[in-house]
Amino acid sequence: MSTGSAGVVISGIGQSDVGRRLGRSALSLTVQAAFEALADAGLTVADIDGLSTWPGTHSPAPGLSGSGIWDVKDALGLQLEWFSGGAETAGQLGAVINAVAAVRAGLARHVLCFRTLWESTAQAAGRQGSVAANGQGRVDESHQWFLPFGAVSASNWAALLATRHFHEYGTTREQVAGLAMTQRANAALNPKAILREPMTIDDYLGARMISEPLCLFDCDIPVDGSTAVIVSAADVAPDLRRTPVRIDAVGSALHGRPFWDQYQDLTSMSAHDAAQSLWRRTSLKPADVDIAQLYDGFSILTLIWLEALGLCDKGESGAFVAGGANIRRDGPLPLNTSGGQLSAGRLHGFGHLHEACLQLQGAAGERQVPSEPEVAVVAAGGGYLGGTLLLTTYR
Repeated sequence: MSTGSAGVVISGIGQSDVGRRLGRSALSLTVQAAFEALADAGLTVADIDGLSTWPGTHSPAPGLSGSGIWDVKDALGLQLEWFSGGAETAGQLGAVINAVAAVRAGLARHVLCFRTLWESTAQAAGRQGSVAANGQGRVDESHQWFLPFGAVSASNWAALLATRHFHEYGTTREQVAGLAMTQRANAALNPKAILREPMTIDDYLGARMISEPLCLFDCDIPVDGSTAVIVSAADVAPDLRRTPVRIDAVGSALHGRPFWDQYQDLTSMSAHDAAQSLWRRTSLKPADVDIAQLYDGFSILTLIWLEALGLCDKGESGAFVAGGANIRRDGPLPLNTSGGQLSAGRLHGFGHLHEACLQLQGAAGERQVPSEPEVAVVAAGGGYLGGTLLLTTYR
């Protein structure tokens, strides 16, 4: 079936407490998630010989980067054969994609991958910084071309993509409301979600504008939390505590220019390259996907991922999510079933991966998709960051 990641599974998943202003250190959240993943897999610390994260200790703003490789290695007492932690990868899921490559190459047998954020606590302590200024008050790289024109944050950059998509394809805010409302309904069934109260279309349309046409409910929610997954060689499956999830293929290509505003098609982004490389590495097709967990740092990014992955036609993502019928839990393509980052909180793609594994294992509780999904696609990243995984139930 797969030509890209044969013989690799996700053997365990874990997630720390998730919330606003928890006041806990990034390391304590990471260790909690790691031990939960170990228990889920039935492994011990001694089994872990690889460690992978994104973006390591590089932090464009306080709280956006949690613990790095060295801190977690030391806290857990790991004996590592391989490790990787850095910002210049295929987005947040680059940590997992690197781990897949390491396991396939025989560099490690069990790689602990983690993503930790403590943005909410950092902001409460008055430590909120600027992504554009790299947290140092210095403007460099491509940001020097954004800031003079008032594009000072990722919400501005994403709004440019949304404006172009609306212009080219007639996408409307009323259509996009279907995405936000559906994810809020899913969040109501997720005890860890931040926003769980029902949302109406009037709530959405009446929310304050952040960067036109993106309103408050088009933007994800800063939280404190950590998610961990263990990537393992598939031959360990009989010894695991539960049936693992198979990684069928990965996608991490980047052909276009590595900037938010310089991609050839401004109604798209690097999602297109990553998605195309995913489908080249598997015999499965978009029509085989049962559930999708797609990055929603901003709602427009989810729409772009839907089109890039071929889950709907180019330019049709607005109509596809309108009203929510196509994307609800009992619809043709259940989408972001945990509530996603728009309602459950920004866990930077790893929350989507965690949810996909729960759904494929039939372990998502009240929000379990009733159709018993067997194939899930997970995608993370915006602008020039893009990575995607195709997961299947283990056979």
